Amino acid sequence: MSRRDLEFLLHEWLDVESLTKRPRFTEHSRETFAAALELAEQVATEHFAPHNRTADENEPRMVDGRVEMIPEVAAALRIFAGAGLMAGSFDEEHGGMQLPYTVGQAVLAWFQAANIGTSAYPFLTMANARLLIAHGSRQQVDTFVAPMVEGRWFGTMALSEPQAGSSLADITTRAVPQDDGSYRLTGNKMWISGGDHELTENIVHLVLAKVPGGPPGVKGISLFVVPKFLVADDGSLGERNDVVLAGLNHKMGYRGTTNTLLNFGEGVHTPGGRAGAVGYLVGEENRGLTYMFHMMNEARIGVGMGATALGYTGYLHALEYARTRAQGRPAAGKDPASPMVPIIEHPDVRRMLLAAKSYAEGGLALGLYCARLVDEEQTAGSDADRQRAHLLLDVLTPIAKAWPSQWGPVANDLAIQVHGGYGYTRDYPVEQFYRDNRLNPIHEGTQGIQSLDLLGRKVVMQGGAGLALLVETIAATTARAAGTEWAGFAADVDAAAARLVTVTATLWGTGDPELALANSHVYLEAAGHVVVAWLWLEQALATGGSTGSFYDGKRAAARYFWRWELPATGARFDLLESLDRTVLDVDPAVL
Repeated sequence: MSRRDLEFLLHEWLDVESLTKRPRFTEHSRETFAAALELAEQVATEHFAPHNRTADENEPRMVDGRVEMIPEVAAALRIFAGAGLMAGSFDEEHGGMQLPYTVGQAVLAWFQAANIGTSAYPFLTMANARLLIAHGSRQQVDTFVAPMVEGRWFGTMALSEPQAGSSLADITTRAVPQDDGSYRLTGNKMWISGGDHELTENIVHLVLAKVPGGPPGVKGISLFVVPKFLVADDGSLGERNDVVLAGLNHKMGYRGTTNTLLNFGEGVHTPGGRAGAVGYLVGEENRGLTYMFHMMNEARIGVGMGATALGYTGYLHALEYARTRAQGRPAAGKDPASPMVPIIEHPDVRRMLLAAKSYAEGGLALGLYCARLVDEEQTAGSDADRQRAHLLLDVLTPIAKAWPSQWGPVANDLAIQVHGGYGYTRDYPVEQFYRDNRLNPIHEGTQGIQSLDLLGRKVVMQGGAGLALLVETIAATTARAAGTEWAGFAADVDAAAARLVTVTATLWGTGDPELALANSHVYLEAAGHVVVAWLWLEQALATGGSTGSFYDGKRAAARYFWRWELPATGARFDLLESLDRTVLDVDPAVL
């Protein structure tokens, strides 16, 4: 990561220091934020990055029903937890430091860039703990949250099933109520990241299941805490729960993170002499998906940040290579006796680096802006400001997940291209960054699911209030650009935002939901580029009149996104506005 870019985004743009005036953050200052980032950089550099390639080449194995992995993963995570990094954004009552969420996300970005596989374990655990704090009982919070915040236990989310995939309405895992208030779960869960390992004393699974007699589809889904080991009243670990590792999925990337098939209620372990995994209902029956979205939305923004971090580190590796690799001569200087020049001197290499920079730094701005909205949602001084932040975050969440997940891998692809023939060898790490990042368009809801969420729900909810707020927020930025060198950029952003509104109305004006949603992926791409163009305008304005290579680089990337990327939205809007039926009408038999 770039420490200088993080400092610019946090302080010169998002002004996180102003948060210290709010009651929740009064114990903090710019100095404590800097200390947290410095600690993150140190731990990520010294303990996460060194085993990134080792974990990729030696992925976890299943041996006699247990997971074996390289020891460096556990060692790094012990240091991470011991340094208090797991606890950063949590309340003091839960053992946390009450850092702003914005700072916490910047801290985590260091680890995602250094080693996405190892960082996934605390990432999932923190989201699990926050869900329980928000929706769990006092007893559940007391029992499960503290050990996770301390890093002694890790957490997961168990949603998908082999036959259902992303279609959660079709899950079949059952949860049968017991006389003691617990439930017994039976079923299978697939693609569970961190689902089994020997890294911690216990694993806290959050499991979606259906209680017999409940409503059909997603309305009949409930949420349960299912620990790997049962927990006694005094917090000590008891017998093994009936949760069995059935297999590991072998992935093209993220290889350091176990990805599992889990069987619940297989009868291998029988707590209390009875088959079935013991689970504890979170909240009320049949409201499980509502609760799980608390973790899923956090995970979606986190996946977007991970995709950004991987794209960012790929860009930085390519930049360093381009500055040091000598090859060829300028187009105007073909004297073979003249010395070769670094490849960064070639315009096409600079084009690739500018593009990658615009995706990486644009994605980082998007993720941190959404994190800042979380802080506003939780700590703003008025109900109106908190509700505004909540609504804007709702609209931006599918974009914050999907845009970096699409363009982060493009930045990694460009990093490989800058390296030339060396790029796709294992002599350089950029090929691994690409493989790792290719998982992110699938993690936590595919690009298609995010596009349906954005166009099918978020921009039309509350009579279009979310989209109206987004456009109003963009307009406030473009108004500030009047009379500056960025006035032309602002005018183009305004035009694109207006087009987003009219195209949305055109799509839904058909009265045909299938036609409106048929090209939703194109809508997501266009909306994402409009949003990131707006955030590049924000960054350009934040540079003010500051001089130096860093600020010049920011302005160059902003200009690139304005000239090269924003115009691409026009073709996408044209396609959408034409109500094209190509993909809707194609006969599956001809494919």
